[in-house]
Amino acid sequence: MSKISVAIAGAGISGLCLAHSLLRAGFDVQIYERDPAPHARRQGYRITLDEHGIAGLQRCLPPHLFQLFLATTSPTAEIGYMRITNQNLGEVFRFAFQGDPSGTDLRTPRQADRQTLRTIMLEGLRDRVHYGKAAVRAETTSDGATLHFSDGSRVHASLVVGADGVNSALRQSFLPDCEPEDTDRWAIYGRTLLFQNGRSIVPRPLKTSGVFAIGPSSRGFFFTTMNFRESPQTAFPRFGMDQIPPITDDYVMWALLLPKEQFPEPQGKPRSEMLQQLALKAAQDFHPVLRRFVEQSDLDYTMAVTIKAAKKPAAWPVSRLAFMGDAVHVMPPTGSHGGNTALRDAALLAEKLKTAAIEGTPLEKAVASYQEEMSKYAFREVEASKTMLKRFTIKNPLMNWVMLRAIPRIRSWSNKSLTAE
Repeated sequence: MSKISVAIAGAGISGLCLAHSLLRAGFDVQIYERDPAPHARRQGYRITLDEHGIAGLQRCLPPHLFQLFLATTSPTAEIGYMRITNQNLGEVFRFAFQGDPSGTDLRTPRQADRQTLRTIMLEGLRDRVHYGKAAVRAETTSDGATLHFSDGSRVHASLVVGADGVNSALRQSFLPDCEPEDTDRWAIYGRTLLFQNGRSIVPRPLKTSGVFAIGPSSRGFFFTTMNFRESPQTAFPRFGMDQIPPITDDYVMWALLLPKEQFPEPQGKPRSEMLQQLALKAAQDFHPVLRRFVEQSDLDYTMAVTIKAAKKPAAWPVSRLAFMGDAVHVMPPTGSHGGNTALRDAALLAEKLKTAAIEGTPLEKAVASYQEEMSKYAFREVEASKTMLKRFTIKNPLMNWVMLRAIPRIRSWSNKSLTAE
């Protein structure tokens, strides 16, 4: 297997996950990242990992790194909820997720901080991750593929993997008919420390909940907490990590979803100050608890994202180039399946490549088999996420009144207030 070289474009969670699996099997793996340094920019905050994402990590990571990942996720002892509310946090309906006091049932969803997870996954790969290498195109041949970079350099490998995100230059050149669709929605993401002046800023009934509040003018407000089971500052040295954890404190991750027409067309990259002012304005019609998250947020962690949805290729060219994650199946965040699907991709592609190496079959056959299986589950999740995003935009006046006024009022008669301390 050491004769099979793999060049991965993108050092996000799927690219690093794949690299670990292939390295453990003896492949020669190199990762190329456009950013100039590991933490040059924010790459998201808290993510919800389900059984598919957790299984992908378990199959790919060295055991000690997988255990460190589990140690730094959120506690699973209590029942968790996903709640849909109106703008005043009046509950419309909720989903419950059974808790697991032991923390050993890997089918139980849990939260993870994306930066912490990515730092864990960089362990053991630092000599193989090359920064400041933005991939611009790939040329495939019968014996491999050549990856070209913006600085004029290039590398040749047995296989190139495009894990370079939603704006993938490799996808744009290789699958030009598959540019993601614009959903006409923007999101402003932010982070706020969970404990302010010694007290939690999240009301007690919502401490294990993810909440999506449907607001006026097609706006939406989502938030959830990131509680570490064990502080990364304690867990990292306990597991022999050389790196410094990027995040040490529990926090609230929040996001405001806005129609495109309510988001001013940015001139260049929007500044954090401008984004926070826009978020404050957009949140003014929401419950004071939600406004407080924005008012007390960490300015440096505020960022904007265009919400896009992938288009499934009409045909998959079979070659020495494969794609994973947002590079091929970006989806709206509604449903929390983007990261899980990317990790599932990494585990599946790794297994296909390892089987091909053992059996001596062509890598193209492994890529074709991977593409066939991946496209079935990935684009099913894309469609489900798009459908859920549409459901959060209620335009029918009668339905709007029933969902956001009548039902919360009826439920309030029998349920405890979600904002009670």
